[in-house]
Parts: sequence; C-alpha cells; structure tokens
Amino acid sequence: MKFPNSITSKLPKIGTSIFAVMSQMADEHNAINLSQGFPDFPISEKLIGLVNDYMKKGFNQYAPMPGVPALRQAIAEKIYDTYNVRYNPDNEITITAGATQGLFTAISALIKDEDEVIVFEPAYDSYVPAIKLNGGIPITIRMKEPDYKIDWNEVKKTITHRTKLIIINTPHNPTGAVLDESDMKNLEKITNNTDIIILSDEVYEHIIFDNLRHESVCYYPKLRERSLVMFSFGKTFHATGWKMGYCLAPENLTKEFRKAHQFVVFTCNTPVQHAIAEFLKDKENYIYIGAFYQEKRDYFLKLLKGSGFTPVPAHGTYFQLLNYSKISDAKEMEFATKLTKEHGVAAIPVSVFYNKEVNNKVLRFCFAKSNETLEKAAEKLCKI
Repeated sequence: MKFPNSITSKLPKIGTSIFAVMSQMADEHNAINLSQGFPDFPISEKLIGLVNDYMKKGFNQYAPMPGVPALRQAIAEKIYDTYNVRYNPDNEITITAGATQGLFTAISALIKDEDEVIVFEPAYDSYVPAIKLNGGIPITIRMKEPDYKIDWNEVKKTITHRTKLIIINTPHNPTGAVLDESDMKNLEKITNNTDIIILSDEVYEHIIFDNLRHESVCYYPKLRERSLVMFSFGKTFHATGWKMGYCLAPENLTKEFRKAHQFVVFTCNTPVQHAIAEFLKDKENYIYIGAFYQEKRDYFLKLLKGSGFTPVPAHGTYFQLLNYSKISDAKEMEFATKLTKEHGVAAIPVSVFYNKEVNNKVLRFCFAKSNETLEKAAEKLCKI
C-alpha cells in the first residue's frame, strides 16, 4: 500500500495535455506533426551566436528578479515604437519564463477563493486550470461560430460583483481570430467604473495578417490602466523551447505580479535575456514576422485546394482551422486520432478547448513548418 492512501486532486478532470497526447501519437505512428505549435525550421543564427557570446562572457548566474535591465529597456523602446505608449522598465515590465508562466503568475497573484474569471471559449488550455488551482471560478462564454466573435451583450450580462478578471487572447489560439477596434471599445465600456482587471494574452502580436492592426490593450488608455499584458519571445523569434516572455502592467499591478513571480520562478535565463536585448535593437528582426507567416498560411491553403477540408478564416497566429464535415460525421477527437493513425497527419481537435462537449467538426493545424513539411502533409490530406 502506498502512502498517502488517497489524494484529493485539485484538478480531478484534467489529464495529460492534448498537445502531449497528439505529439506522442504522431511519434508512435510516424505522422507529420501539425498538432503542437512549434516551428520545424531553424531560428536566427545571429541570435544563437549572441546567446553563445554572452555565455562565454560569463553571464551565467542569476539575473535580477524582474529581468535584465538592458532587456527591460529594450522592451520599453520596442513597445513605444510599436504602440506609441511608455512603460517604465523599472516598475512596469517583468521578464517571464514564457507567457504561460506569466499567465499563471498573474492569476496566482490576483485570484482568491470564489473570485470569478471570465474566459472565452475555445480557450488556450492553461487558463482554466490556473484559475481552479488558485480557488477561482472560471465563467466560460462561448465565442460565436463560425467566425469566433465575442457577444459583448452576453459578457455584460455575465458580469457579477464577484467578477475579478477577464481574460482575452488576440490573435486567438486556437482559432486564428482577432479582436477589432469595436471589441476593444466594448471591453473598455463594460469595465469602465469597475474594479475588473484585464489579462490580455498577446503572444502572437506580430503574427497578424491581411493588413490588420493588432489591437493591443496598449492602444487604449482606460484598458491599459487595468491590464496585465503577456508577450512571447518564443513565438516572435521561432524559439519556443527557450520559454522567454514578458509582462507589461501599470506599477500597482506589476507590484502584485512580482510578489508571486519571485516565488514561482524568481528569474529567467540570463544569457538569453542579454542576447534578446541586443537582438531587439534591430526591429528588422521582428517586424516582418507577420508577412513571413501569412505567406506560409496562404501556401498551405493553396496546397489544400481541391481537398475535402473547408478552411475557417484565420487572421493571425500560426494555426489554421479546417472543417472536415464534408469528409466525416465523426467527433473531433475520433477524427483527429484516425487522421494521425491512418493518414499520417496529426492535428488538434478544437473541442478540447471547451468546457462542455462540442463537435463543430473542426481541427487545428499548425503551419509554422517548412514548405517541405507542409507539402508532405497537404499531399496526405488531399487524398482523404
């Protein structure tokens, strides 16, 4: 008999992440992995060289808890150049071990027992577990298919005296939808004269298409004053395994964020921070990321013309939703499993990003891959 005899799980309905499940299935069946969101092409040799240089120079010990000053200053300059707003690098910018850590830390710092957090579904899978682990109550609102829009009247009706936090995500994972100016103004109006805090997940800020502007909360002063904003260097520089991101927030929110941050991770990879600080000085290293991925999106869709799949418009991220209703009536997990095992392409069923069972017959495919990988995958998909 093992001790303890019984453990009461804080997450009784949570199993292994769908990303791990589908990636393992892809490995076992030698399938092309378009499920997990990571590039399969090299990152910048210059950036790798900078990391190596700073390692050799001896920058290998703990960085300051909020992050290397040079990186926070570089971020402040980048944000001003991008959004025309000033964040103080000393008390409004914190370096995180990836955006997911930042999101968890923000929720941990702010959410107490019985606090309600509004989450829009389909939702990135870390939000709800983080809320539950901290005693909060996730209140899910379903985005309207097929274009995954938010019904702001429903949001207004859902808010109660217990609503502490609203989480938004644009460009949106898993759908590729983006919020527009009217969305931000509606959010601004709804939260005005309240104590509600906004947690804005903007990790795909530069991966936006079709000449659209990324509508960051940074553009909106009344939202900015109540928002923590999460960004990801991993997404921007194709280096997801480095787990590097940052949080922007006004001083009062940053103070609370850092109280938790220091005990979650304390600080982050020192030589990588120094390298990114230098790399950010040249905005050519990031301003063309959107065009780069739009070309991949368009190429992937071109390859799929004539297939049985119907694309759902994606205006951002490096994910493309494909509807398979012309091919099968199977539930999404069933079809994703069959696709992996029998046809050699792994994707993510969008249904896993909902609190309640849905079956829109839609799968998420990652196109952050080499053209060769996309061609091989499309060839298999077109044969179904």
